[in-house]
Amino acid sequence: MLKENLPTKLCASCGRPFQWRRKWKLCWDNVKYCSKRCQSIRGSKI
Repeated sequence: MLKENLPTKLCASCGRPFQWRRKWKLCWDNVKYCSKRCQSIRGSKI
């Protein structure tokens, strides 16, 4: 898969787009946050 063709999502916390990563291969449908920092904030504005 080419890098420009990777799927993207919007982070539920910060609203920034992030791309698919190999470590999320099996759980991409469940990924909501772009980073552990955003996951710990959980929806509050930065």
